[in-house]
Amino acid sequence: MIDLHDIEQAAERLRGQVLQTPCVESRTLSQLTGAQVFLKFENLQYTASFKERGACNKLSQLDAAARARGVVAMSAGNHAQGVAYHAQRLGLRAVIVMPRFTPGIKIERTQGFGAEVVLHGDTLDEARAHARALAEREGLTFVHPYDDPAIVAGQGTVGLEMLQQQPDLDVLVVATGGGGLIGGVALAAHALKPGLRVVGVQTQRFPAMVNAVTGSHWPQGTTTIAEGVAVGTPGELPLAIVREHVHDWLLVDEGEIEHAIVLLLEIEKTLVEGAGAVGLAALLKHPERFRGQKVGLILCGGNIDPLLLASIIERGLVRAGRLARVKVNARDVPGNLARITALVADAGANVNEVHHQRAFSLLAAQNVEIELVLQTRGPAHVQQVVQALRGAGFEAAVV
Repeated sequence: MIDLHDIEQAAERLRGQVLQTPCVESRTLSQLTGAQVFLKFENLQYTASFKERGACNKLSQLDAAARARGVVAMSAGNHAQGVAYHAQRLGLRAVIVMPRFTPGIKIERTQGFGAEVVLHGDTLDEARAHARALAEREGLTFVHPYDDPAIVAGQGTVGLEMLQQQPDLDVLVVATGGGGLIGGVALAAHALKPGLRVVGVQTQRFPAMVNAVTGSHWPQGTTTIAEGVAVGTPGELPLAIVREHVHDWLLVDEGEIEHAIVLLLEIEKTLVEGAGAVGLAALLKHPERFRGQKVGLILCGGNIDPLLLASIIERGLVRAGRLARVKVNARDVPGNLARITALVADAGANVNEVHHQRAFSLLAAQNVEIELVLQTRGPAHVQQVVQALRGAGFEAAVV
């Protein structure tokens, strides 16, 4: 078991090697949730994740013989980049084993730091087994992403900084996968402020730590947009720590994570990946648990696939009613489509897409089904558009 001294020593090793990220209040999120919300911007690290803290702490302690042989790690991406970057900085060979589902942007950035990337398996557990085999065969030092004292101590520097920057925090809400981050943060937090509450958050699709700690039996899924916390088996060291220091757990679903990503992008103008948004997702889902308290959220990563981000933004606009589908049934005669689009424009909405449906329709042969995808100001505005169409004699409805 590590303690505050280990975390403080890690902080000294990291000084000048990783960014001491800001931890500042979000007034808008505070207004939305009824809590005073402070954001720790770990997505501003050079590799866009807190993971490089643990990697730097681990690699900086290797002896000369281990440095000469090099290191191997398994990761869905953020740990990979942290290890690759600091191995390159220290002049070490780095081999990274990644699951096949890893987003392309994380693979490319890891290779950009000079690491040798090996894609193996569909899960982190399969990638881990292959990485360990490579370590044994080639004499490489295996750098575990979360089940290692040096890694946990490095991640714990996040909590150390948060309480130095905002000493009055009442609760920390921490994304949890294998447990390295929440283990280190909880240790640091309770050493500095024993009464502070630490809340762990996992996705409903990957609740391994929640099951291990609480004895629940939530089923495990196969994929999640929060791939950074998609861990099938928590680490033994972090598990021992969180059993003692974390007493509150929350689960969030995919839609809630998507909503949190969009809110952070729109309100804070900051980009996070799925794992970086689970803390806010939990706060938005359970505001009554945090109302009136000073809450620290860790935006733990910002590496997200651009295509996934585009899809999440579009889906978020749909949920907010700012992107809507409206179906209009009309006579199939010249000028009707122009009349419909003019009515939409007069109502203040913008037409994104138009789909005519003639063959695959139950309407009479003289009629046409027109589906419009509209940009609007929200649900009330959508209804105004529909009423304008109906007032002009068209049969219209939101799909």
